[in-house]
Amino acid sequence: MSQAHIEEEVITEANSEFERERVPESKLMGWKNFLGMYAGEHAAGTEFVIGPLFLTTGVSAFDLIVGLLLGNFMAVLSWRFLTAEIGTKFRYTLYYHLEKICGKKLVTGYNLANGILFCFLAGAMITVSATAVGIPFNMEMPKLTDTLPNGFTWIIIVLLIGTVISLIAAKGYDTVAKAANWMSPIIVLAFVACGVVSLINLNISSVSDFWNIWGEGSEPFPGQIKYTFWHVFLWSWFANAAMHIGMSDLSVFRFAKKAKAGWTTAAGIYIGHYIAWISAALLYAVYLKTPEAQAILASGNAPGVAPGPLAYNAIGVFGILAVLLAGWTTANPTIYRAGLAFQAIVPKASRFWVTIIAGAVATIAGLFPAFAMKLLDFVALYGFILAPIGAIIVFEYFFGKKFGIQAFYAEKKNMNFNYAVLFAWLLSFGIFYFISVKYNVFLSFVTLPAWICCGVLYLIFSKWIQQKNKGEASQL
Repeated sequence: MSQAHIEEEVITEANSEFERERVPESKLMGWKNFLGMYAGEHAAGTEFVIGPLFLTTGVSAFDLIVGLLLGNFMAVLSWRFLTAEIGTKFRYTLYYHLEKICGKKLVTGYNLANGILFCFLAGAMITVSATAVGIPFNMEMPKLTDTLPNGFTWIIIVLLIGTVISLIAAKGYDTVAKAANWMSPIIVLAFVACGVVSLINLNISSVSDFWNIWGEGSEPFPGQIKYTFWHVFLWSWFANAAMHIGMSDLSVFRFAKKAKAGWTTAAGIYIGHYIAWISAALLYAVYLKTPEAQAILASGNAPGVAPGPLAYNAIGVFGILAVLLAGWTTANPTIYRAGLAFQAIVPKASRFWVTIIAGAVATIAGLFPAFAMKLLDFVALYGFILAPIGAIIVFEYFFGKKFGIQAFYAEKKNMNFNYAVLFAWLLSFGIFYFISVKYNVFLSFVTLPAWICCGVLYLIFSKWIQQKNKGEASQL
C-alpha cells in the first residue's frame, strides 16, 4: 500500500533526481518498469491485516468480492486518467508541482502532515512484523480492541524491529529497494499459499462452498461496524486515495513515457488488494473455526487478527518469514519517505538523522496496536486528509483555463502562501469531517464529496483572489 517504495525506486532506476525540473526525455521509462514496481509494492504487510478486518465487519460474499472488484477498478481509473495524465504532462514531483500552486510556506505544512501520517503507517507495519517475530517467544498477541502495549516482550520486540528498520532506511535507499524487489515474489507466493492452504482447511471444493464462507453476511464483531457493498467499494477505491486522487504518484509517473503506464497499477491492485486481501481473509476464516476463537466469540469479544499467528498456522515458518518481510518491506521505504518529507521542511538537516527521527516516531507508533488493529479506519482517515490537496492540482489542470484562473499562480506572483488553497482545503475538510463525526457517516463515504468540494472552492477562491490582485495592481 505504501507509495514510498515505488516513488524512490523509479527515481533510483532513472539514476537522477530532477526534484525541481521536468524529467528529460532521455530518462523516461516504458510501462514494464511500472508493472513490476506496482505488482510488488501492493502485496505488503498491510494486506495481512486488512483481509481479516473485512471479515470482522460481517460483510457478505457479494459485497466483498464484487465491491473489491469494482472499487479497485475505480482506483486504477483514477491513477490512469488523473495521476498519470497530469504526471506525464508536466513531469514534476508532487512537491514541486504544489509549490508552484501553493507557495513554499504552505507546502511546508503539507510535508509535515504527510511525514507524520507516513510514520503512523510505518508504525502499523512494525506492529505487523512484531506479530511474526513474537511467535518463537510465545508472546501475547495484540487483540482486535487493544490500544496500549500488552506486555514487556511486545515492547522489546517492537523497539528492536523499529531500530533495525530505521537504521537501514537511514543508510540509504538503494539497498532497501533492491532487497524489496527480491522479497516481493516471496511475499506474493506466501499470500497464494496461504489462500490455497486455507481453502483446503475449510474443505472448499466448489465455488458455492467458497461463496458460503461469507454467505449473506453476519453481524459485525464487537467494536466493528457493519460493512455493505458501498463500504467495501468506496474504501477499496480510496485506500490509496493520497496516491491517486491525492496526486502523490505524480512523482512516479513523471518518469513514464506515456500516460498509458497508469494501467500498470492494475497489476499491484489486483494482486495485492484483491487476491491478497481475500487470501488473508481466508486465513482468519480458518482461525475462527478453532475452539480458541469460538470461545472468544462466546465471551462477547472479537478474536485477534494478528498476522503472524494466522500465517504460521497455515504455512508454518514460511508464514512467519512472509509476515516479517511484508511488514519490513513496507515500513522501511515508508520511514525513508517520511524522512524526505521532514527534510524538505529543514533542508540543511542531515538526511540520516532526520530519517532516524522519523523511524523513532514510527517505532513509538508501532508500540500501540491500535494503528494496525484499526487499519481500515486509519487508512480511510489518511486518504481523507491528503486527497483533497490533489483536487487542487486536478481542477486547475482540467478546469482552470475555462474558469479564467492563472495556473501556477504562486510561482508567477512569487507568493509564499496561496490562501485560495488553504481556505479550500480547510472548508472542505472541516465540513465533511464534521458530517462524518456528527452523523456517524463512514469516512470513505465523504472522501469524494470533500475532494470535489475542495477543487470547486479552489477555483472560486482563486478567481476572487486573482481578480482582486489584478484590480489592485491596475490602480497602482
